[in-house]
Amino acid sequence: MLRLHLALLASCLPLTCAALDISRPEVRAFIDEMHHTHGFAREEVETLLEQAETKQAILDAISRPAERVVPWHEYRERFLTDKRIHQGADFWVAHGERLEKISDPRLASTVVGILGVETSFGRITGRYRVIDALATLAFDYPPRAEFFRGELVQFLLLSREEPVDTTNALGSYAGAMGAPQFIATSYRKYAIDADEDGKRDLWNSWDDVIGSVANYLRGYGWRDEEPVVVNATLEDHDLSRFDVSKIALNETVQSLRDKGVAFETTLPDDAPAMLVVAQGKKGPEYRVGFNNFYVITRYNRSTMYAMAVHDLGQAIAGFMRDAK
Repeated sequence: MLRLHLALLASCLPLTCAALDISRPEVRAFIDEMHHTHGFAREEVETLLEQAETKQAILDAISRPAERVVPWHEYRERFLTDKRIHQGADFWVAHGERLEKISDPRLASTVVGILGVETSFGRITGRYRVIDALATLAFDYPPRAEFFRGELVQFLLLSREEPVDTTNALGSYAGAMGAPQFIATSYRKYAIDADEDGKRDLWNSWDDVIGSVANYLRGYGWRDEEPVVVNATLEDHDLSRFDVSKIALNETVQSLRDKGVAFETTLPDDAPAMLVVAQGKKGPEYRVGFNNFYVITRYNRSTMYAMAVHDLGQAIAGFMRDAK
C-alpha cells in the first residue's frame, strides 16, 4: 500500500506533470494571437490553457533516441499478422457499404490498410489529452515549438468549427487524433462529414473516418485505377545508378527499365516512378512505386510504412475475396 501511495504521489510531481503557466511571455503571446488574429476571447483561451498540463512523458516520447533501424521484413511482420488481417476483414464487413462508395478499389483497400497500420482499426488511438500534447510541445519543446504552436492554433480553430471536447479529446503524444491519426491541420483541411450528420467526427463516426482518409489521399493526388507498387528485380545489386536517398518520383517507367530494373506495369513509359529498396530476410528486395505509392508516403514519410499499408490492404482484400 505504501508503494502504491508513493507511486500516486510521484505521478503528480512537478517534473512529471505541471499546470501550464499562462503568465509566461510565450503563452501570453499565443493568447494575444488567438484574440487579435482569430477573434477568440482572451478569457476563453486562458481558461482552456489553464487546464492544460505540461507532461514530461510527452517530452520523453518525442525526444527518445531512435531505436535501431528495423529491417523491412521485421517491420512488415508487425502488421501483416493473421490477427490484423482478420480484424481488417471484420472491419470491411462492418463498413463495406461506405467502402464501396470509394470508386477505386485500390483506394478502398489503401484506406483500410492505413487504418490497420495506424490504430489497428481504432483500437489504439492514443492516451494523451490533445491539449496537453500540443501545449507541452508548443511551449516546452524548442526543436519543434513553432510547428506545434501552429497545431495548437489549428486545434483551437477546429474546436470552433466542430464539437470537439478540447479538454478531454485524446490522441497521440504528438497530438494526432482519432482512428486516422490526423493532426489538427489535416483534420481541418481533409476531414469530411461523410455521414451527413452536420459534423466531422474522427473519433466516433467510421463513415467520416473512411471518407476523410480517402479525401486526404485524393488531396495529395491519388489517381484512380492506377497501380500503387509492384515487385521488381535488378540485373545486379549495384545501386550507384539510382538515387534512393530520398522519397521522390525521380525516375520513369522507361528510365528504370533502361537501368536494368525488370517489372510489370500497364502504365506508359513516361509515368513517374521510383525504385524502392527494402531489406528482406534473404537480402535486398526491390519494388517500383508509382504516383499512388508516393501519395501514401504523404500520410507518413516512410517507404516501409507505404509498403506495409499497401500489403495489409491487399491481404485483407484478398482474404475477403477468398471468403466469398
